[in-house]
Formats: sequence, C-alpha cells, structure tokens
Amino acid sequence: MKCIIIDDEIMARAIIRELITSRTEHVVEAEFDSAIEAIKYLNKKKVDLIFLDIHMPDFNGFDFIDSLKHNVKIVLITSDKEFAITAFEYDNVVDYLVKPISEERFDKAIKKINNINIDNINTTNLITKRNNPEKISQDLESSFYINIGKRLIKIDTNSILYFQAKGDYVTIKTESNNYVMHNTLKKIENKLPAGMFFKSHRSYLINTKKIIDIEENTVLIGKDVVPVSRRNRPQLMKSLKLL
Repeated sequence: MKCIIIDDEIMARAIIRELITSRTEHVVEAEFDSAIEAIKYLNKKKVDLIFLDIHMPDFNGFDFIDSLKHNVKIVLITSDKEFAITAFEYDNVVDYLVKPISEERFDKAIKKINNINIDNINTTNLITKRNNPEKISQDLESSFYINIGKRLIKIDTNSILYFQAKGDYVTIKTESNNYVMHNTLKKIENKLPAGMFFKSHRSYLINTKKIIDIEENTVLIGKDVVPVSRRNRPQLMKSLKLL
C-alpha cells in the first residue's frame, strides 16, 4: 500500500515514517511539511493512504481533506483530542491518533486499515442497492422513529429539510419542528433514502428536494442558509435537474 506523510514537524514525520517502515509493509512514497505541496503531488500521483497532521500553517488538515479529488484513506494525527468527533464525520478517515503515538496504538490503526477490505464487501452491497431502484423501493420507508428522551417520535422523511451535526448530537430540521438526538451524521446517512439526501458539508445532510436556490457555496432551504463545501458542490450540481 502506497502512503504519504503530511506534517509540518520534521520529528513527527520521522517518527511516523519509522513506525510505518518498521511495523508494516506499506511504502512511504513521499513526505510533506505543507498540505499545499501535498495537493500538488496528489494531482499527479495516486496513493492509498495518507498520514495527516491536523494543525498546519495556512491550510489545516480538514481543509486538505475537503480539497481532495479522490477518495483516499486517511489517518489523522494531532496533539488535540477535541477534533475526534469532527474527524469521523469524514467517510475516508480511518483512525485518529493523538501524539505522542505509541507502537500499540499505531498497530491498532494499521489493523483497522487492513480490515477495511472486509468492510468494503458490505459497502459494495449498499452501493448495489442504491443503484437498483427496485431494491431501494423495497428497503425504504416514508417515515421513521427517533428516540427523544423517553419518547419515540415519528418523522415523515419528506418533511425533513436537513440534518445538522454539532458535537455528539444531530439536529433534525423539519418543516414544522426541530429535534435534537444523540447520534452521528454518518450513521444517519447510511439509513436514509439514496438520492434524496446529500452531504453538502461535513456537518450537514440536506434534502435536495427542499432546495430553494443555490448561490456560490451555500443553498437556501426553507429560511435557512446551509453551507456547501467546495469539494461537494460539483457533485450537488450534477444531481440537480437543470434546464
């Protein structure tokens, strides 16, 4: 597996490189102290895995992920624990390592990476369902229930405007109410009707049928302006019917 290391600290890069070369069969293709230089490299070459520091001057790790044109597995590396929830909202983030990295913790990350191929079998099945309208119609319901406190509340799927993630909680914005539940955007996305909802931003899932207008990197849904990341905007535009 080909990988690269992106970290502005030379010692951090050296430690990660040593862990990779001494404990795995992965090949370190290149190292970068700048996310921008890494992007230039990735525009010409493809890799399978990126070890990425979050805190870098001018262009942080999350900005880097948003700019990627290809789906690459990423192991985030940082001295802060506070970004873990945000990190795992990205589908391609495999693990989150906090400095200083122990050999045992690094081995666990590599094990996760090696097990991804097994998980991809289930992912392939999910994609097949999403591309098969007959299977979709059989699997999906027009409503679902959410657990709020000690109550089960029925939500009409067509009434949802968008989902917004904030820390450990997700707000469901509908045409008539707001509901806050303990969950992650990723788990919710996997259970929603394919083609109806779109991840416009790492913190938002929007109902594309409720879009009123689009301006630059935002959409208007109901009375709310919702962000659209630069990376996701082209895909959103392709999904819309334009005259």
